[in-house]
Amino acid sequence: MSKICIIAWVHGRVQGVGFRYSTQHEAQRLGLTGYAKNLDDGSVEVVACGEAEQVEKLLKWLKDGGPRSARVDRVLSEPHRPGDELKGFSIRY
Repeated sequence: MSKICIIAWVHGRVQGVGFRYSTQHEAQRLGLTGYAKNLDDGSVEVVACGEAEQVEKLLKWLKDGGPRSARVDRVLSEPHRPGDELKGFSIRY
């Protein structure tokens, strides 16, 4: 199994609907490290690291719309190499 990291930007109605908390819960369930962070443009940035298969599951969950309270219009993602080692999956402000 290979470990990978991605960075994703989730656009739509994803702030003020518990999106970061739901993403944190899903990522922890999948055994991933990283974070979810609101951006000034109304999107959410998600960094996820772990087994490739688990990262892909989180990406699919994001693209499928995340929590029911959210509306995801699009998800852009690319490989990522975090500058610092990530421990756990946090919510950043």
